[in-house]
Parts: sequence; C-alpha cells; structure tokens
Amino acid sequence: VQLQASGGGLVQAGGSLRLSCAASGRTFSSYSMYWLRQAPGKEREVVACISWSGVNTYFADSVKGRFTISRDNAKNTVYLQMNSLKPEDTAVYYCAAKFRGLVGRIPLREYDYWGQGTQVTVSS
Repeated sequence: VQLQASGGGLVQAGGSLRLSCAASGRTFSSYSMYWLRQAPGKEREVVACISWSGVNTYFADSVKGRFTISRDNAKNTVYLQMNSLKPEDTAVYYCAAKFRGLVGRIPLREYDYWGQGTQVTVSS
C-alpha cells in the first residue's frame, strides 16, 4: 500500500481545509486509517482515525468538534475535514495505515504504511 497525502496549504484562523490521502492497492478496505500531525519541536500525534470498517472513529481532544474523518473505499481515499482552524493546528500532517488497526492512539512503530506529509499553516 502506498499513501499519497494532499490538500495542505495556508489558511487564516477560522478557515477550513480538507486533506485527502489516496491509497494504492486492492486491500484499502482492510486498513484502519490515521491522520497524525507534527509541529516543530513537538512529537508526532494522532489527531483522527477511522476503523477499517468505517464504523468507529477517534479524535484527539484538541480537534473534537472541529475535525471530521471519512473514507471512501471505492476511491481508496480517506479525508480529514478541518474546520475552525486555529494557529495551533499548524503542523505537517501525515496519513498512516494499519491492517485492521485499533481506533485510537497507537505507537508510531505499529503503523504499517505512511504517506508523505502535507504542510498546514494557519495564520492568526
């Protein structure tokens, strides 16, 4: 599985962005998908994830109520809709996949695949 993240950019505080992560391969529907971010000087953290079934989701407290995650298995794509963006959301955002992974925060070493990062910058 190869992952390609896109959709980052520069936005003013209060604005919105939608990130996409397109996956290659025929087994996308068997992978739980995760969005993580890493700000300068900080550890990479999970912000949202969606189970392989699409039934279960998880959001970090810092983004609850502002971010939503969804997946389209027909398009092998997972989305992160980010609304009401804040300057503290500025980071490089990564998508990752884990075969039938648990929904929530899991150790970075347990992800099966990573996409390249996409920069999100929120200006105040």
